[in-house]
Parts: sequence; structure tokens; C-alpha cells
Amino acid sequence: MASHVSGTRSGAAARGSARTGSGWLVFAAVLMVFGGLMMIFEGIAAIANDDVFVTTRNYVYEFDLTAWGWIHLILGVVIALAGAALFQGATWARVVGVAVAGLAMLANFLWIPYAPVWAIALIAISGFVIWALCTAPSPSE
Repeated sequence: MASHVSGTRSGAAARGSARTGSGWLVFAAVLMVFGGLMMIFEGIAAIANDDVFVTTRNYVYEFDLTAWGWIHLILGVVIALAGAALFQGATWARVVGVAVAGLAMLANFLWIPYAPVWAIALIAISGFVIWALCTAPSPSE
């Protein structure tokens, strides 16, 4: 009777859940892979064809669109790889995920004049990633 205490798991079930993490980590990993891919596509579009985006005049953070494309492409690759590492249960990916999601929020905020709806959507996704990574229980719990 004492061996069947509710709320405890033993054996393979406990090892499997510790490896894959909680639902919040899976949620964050999915959003990171999705957001990373969207940033990769955004970067490729800015690198390949500068005429896709409308440029504004007298913008304080005005860079060449090709430079913004490379920034988004590199950030997108790092975010997608960190999201894939979260699926594998890598603890370091949580810290990297929070850091690169914060950088992605900053980059997309500065990108708002070029693609406002796209940038705001990616800012929201990055915010959800940070929230999910910070509220997920630690692997020791």
C-alpha cells in the first residue's frame, strides 16, 4: 500500500519525463524552432532581394538591409538549434534560449519599420519562449 503513493513515479516513466522535460519546455522548443525558421526566412529574404522590404528615411537604427538579413539569419539559426537541443533535454539550451530570445526581441523591435506585423509577431513568440523557459520546472524537480 505504501509503495503506491499518488504523485510519484518510478522506473522508466520517471526517467522518460526527466529526459524530455515538462510541457512548458516542449512548448518553448516548438516556438523556438518555429520562430528560428521564420527569422531564417526573413534573413534570406533581406539578403536575396532588398526590394521586398520598404525602407524608411531618417531611421535611427538604419542599416543596410543585407546587414539586417545576416543578423536575422544568424539569430534564426542559433534559435532553431537551441530549440532542437531543448527537445533532447539539454539544460544549457534553456539559458541559451532565454538569451537568444531576448536578442531576437531586440532585433525584431529594431526591425519594426521594415516589416511591422512580422516583427511584432516574432516579438510575441520570443516573449512566450522566455516565459515558458523561465516557468518550466527544473530537471531536478
